[in-house]
Amino acid sequence: MMPKVLVSDDLSETAVQIFRDRGLEVDYLPKLGKDKEALAAAIGQYDGLAIRSATKVTEKLLQQATNLKVVGRAGIGVDNVDIPAASKKGVIVMNTPFGNSITTAEHAIAMMFAVARQIPEANASTHAGKWEKSRFMGVELFNKTLGVIGAGNIGGIVCDRAVGLHMKVVAYDPFLSEERAKAMGVTKVELDELLARADFITLHVPLTDKTRNILSRENLAKTRKGVRIINCARGGLVDETALLDALNAGHVAGAALDVFEVEPATDNPLFNHPNVVCTPHLGASTTEAQENVALQVAEQMSDYLLTGAVQNALNMPNVTAEEASVMGPWIKLASHLGSFIGQMTDEPIKAINILYDGTVAAMNLAALNQAVIAGVLKAQNPDVNLVSAPVVAKEKGIQISTTRQEKTGVFDAYIKVTMVTDKRERSVAGTCFSDGKPRFIQIKGINIDAEIGQHMLYTTNEDVPGIIGLLGMTMGKNNVNIANFTLGRSGVGREAIAILYLDQPIDPKVIDTLEGTGMFQQVKALQFEVA
Repeated sequence: MMPKVLVSDDLSETAVQIFRDRGLEVDYLPKLGKDKEALAAAIGQYDGLAIRSATKVTEKLLQQATNLKVVGRAGIGVDNVDIPAASKKGVIVMNTPFGNSITTAEHAIAMMFAVARQIPEANASTHAGKWEKSRFMGVELFNKTLGVIGAGNIGGIVCDRAVGLHMKVVAYDPFLSEERAKAMGVTKVELDELLARADFITLHVPLTDKTRNILSRENLAKTRKGVRIINCARGGLVDETALLDALNAGHVAGAALDVFEVEPATDNPLFNHPNVVCTPHLGASTTEAQENVALQVAEQMSDYLLTGAVQNALNMPNVTAEEASVMGPWIKLASHLGSFIGQMTDEPIKAINILYDGTVAAMNLAALNQAVIAGVLKAQNPDVNLVSAPVVAKEKGIQISTTRQEKTGVFDAYIKVTMVTDKRERSVAGTCFSDGKPRFIQIKGINIDAEIGQHMLYTTNEDVPGIIGLLGMTMGKNNVNIANFTLGRSGVGREAIAILYLDQPIDPKVIDTLEGTGMFQQVKALQFEVA
């Protein structure tokens, strides 16, 4: 059956048709997102959920979403999605951060013009039949200093437009490099310097614990007298009460706000202030932007459900369709290596160290890491998947480390996973041959060449005669068919490994029988998901 998608908010018919054209089954029910009970009753049958802002993807809803694999938000804001709960559930959350970037940046520039020239107040006065030309004395943007807090995607576009207006632009962004700032034609500064220098300040950062009230009462006091504030990013970045006091005191000359701490904002102390321009969260509200984000989210969700490609995910590394095709065998290998390690221990895991050698070191390691971690943790919790694995590992306090290195051995590439507990370290390495099939090439430092089967029996013992016969005789007596086997040893008379490929799961009584012989250091039945 093809994946099934629910569109529970208003999306364009063109976007809905994309799902159909890609071969997915889609139900377009734009009113369902506002009906929590009806949505919860229906969500269990869908693999994908496409939303805007009306649908609330809560932990309670996710509990009913037994088949859900991806939530796609047409737009940048995901305040209506419980991302930690989605991650624990193994549901990818995507947004469309670039579809409305130009629109939002243009709105910020428009708001800057509006507050500089008092356009809304002048418009209302003129419509009222007044001719108050002397009342509305504005300021030019030319040669003024614009302080941009957050010079990422949208903030970067604002910087570009402001440079075009011949403004002096200073930017505060911890992730902005000096080289990038120079290329943009802006000066990178610390926040305090921006506050002291800027004639206009515009915000373009997400709302986090670090950015909440970034323009606090204290920081507003650091701004130069006559500054004008523009916020088209997120409510909560500006202390609204402190801003009102600064406006009334004349320290802040004006403010233009598209977002508010509480939305919908039907009552706010800043409303009706003569020096405040307000719009109802219109940053992304253009025909082009609404269409762009709808089309983009439909394409992204279709790509993931059909090919495994991940774009603009907030809780999963991005994997292009090309990467998904090339990395498919390596992701399987990474999962199998993790699964082997996970099944070999019953002890609490302290750390997982992953080494990438050769050509695989140039691949998308974030996705490979998640496959390893998921493989390890599935041994204890079958519900763990690629999305939830890092969350579960963090909750358990497991340290994850990654190392890349150039080719060092006979293989063009390999992955080695080492698990650390309080008592021991265990390692297993593997590669993918030209046939795309993953292989174990080393276990506990012993070189082997072992395919990965669905049902496997792993044993370690001292290298002495008779072990193979003992294994074969025990399997035969218990009516267990051996499809194949692989052997390896560290040296004559030293530690040896045997891997038996079986046609069916092995009865625990057979394990007990082998352990009872006293000939084996370890006997373990292993299960792998083999396509």
